[in-house]
Amino acid sequence: MQDSLFTKVDLGNLSLKNRIVMPPMTRSRASQPGNTANDIMATYYGQRASAGLIVAEGTQISAMGQGYAWTPGIYTQEQIAGWKKTTDAVHANDGVIFAQLWHVGRVTHPENIGGKQPISSSALKAENVQVFIDNGSDAPGFVDVVMPREMTKDDIKDVIEEYRQAALNAIEAGFDGIELHAANGYLINQFIDSEANNRTDEYGGSVENRLRFLGEVVEAMVSAIGAERVGVRLAPFTSLNGTVDANPIETYTAAAALLDKLNIVYLHIAEVDWDDAPDTPLEFKQAIRAAYKGIIIYAGRYNAGKAVQAIKDGLADMVAFGRPFVANPDLPSRILNGQELAPHDPNTLFGGDEKGLTDYPRFTKK
Repeated sequence: MQDSLFTKVDLGNLSLKNRIVMPPMTRSRASQPGNTANDIMATYYGQRASAGLIVAEGTQISAMGQGYAWTPGIYTQEQIAGWKKTTDAVHANDGVIFAQLWHVGRVTHPENIGGKQPISSSALKAENVQVFIDNGSDAPGFVDVVMPREMTKDDIKDVIEEYRQAALNAIEAGFDGIELHAANGYLINQFIDSEANNRTDEYGGSVENRLRFLGEVVEAMVSAIGAERVGVRLAPFTSLNGTVDANPIETYTAAAALLDKLNIVYLHIAEVDWDDAPDTPLEFKQAIRAAYKGIIIYAGRYNAGKAVQAIKDGLADMVAFGRPFVANPDLPSRILNGQELAPHDPNTLFGGDEKGLTDYPRFTKK
């Protein structure tokens, strides 16, 4: 039954050994100070290198791009060297790994960005959104986000350059490519979704205008490292971190068509994944497949059977399994052999040390 998950697939110039993706999952274990990827993170990703593709956790492209305490960056030489430990570990185990490049925009607090005011497409505060801070004096904890300032044209140019440089840094760190995080209410998403963008210039208003920043960022990264090494993640129907679009089918079908023109190597769609969330409409998935001709990855509440069906139906080329990868470092083998999946400990998802990160065992018969 699972055979279609275990056929090889070409991703740009890469030949992947299966169609199982480990998607980006924030684990908040970067070394402090400096937000640097470290040895335990290298072990964690190396353990999971049997995935056809790993997309590493969201990695901020600049100090201003950080939304939460203890997340890794990729804008200093120390951070690049830290990530090299991870890419070496994955490659030593015959794996393929992309970096996910991340700017949170308004989803942060001055404590996380050197006391500065956050930036966004517009001066619109994300309502009922909190972020995790560690200011070194009070106990670490969650605080409300603050009002951002609207990005100027110079700000936009600067951030595009930060993305371009981060893509180069990722390749220097040994990553096989990068995924642009344009989902889940973060900066790119704040331009795309109509209710988070009230600009009146060429970056706001029409769908074409709201997609302009996405397109310019992708163009900059493609020019730096090549389209065959650039993927993009979108979340059309989520309202995470306060971003909502009035017409997501129209907006995100247009986004897929734009990304097809830019010839990116894959499109990664994050579906809503809370327990009673509605399924993504079939007509939307069909429209995405018609608009974008490259590799399509879906993530969100997939089990093996549902993943196989998505591939057989021609809607997906690869499928990402998030939380199952946390507690099952050998997830592809367990799927292939019909073995029981271990549950993860939700108390060790964020922050801490090896516990709940690298100490989950491979499958053994009881």
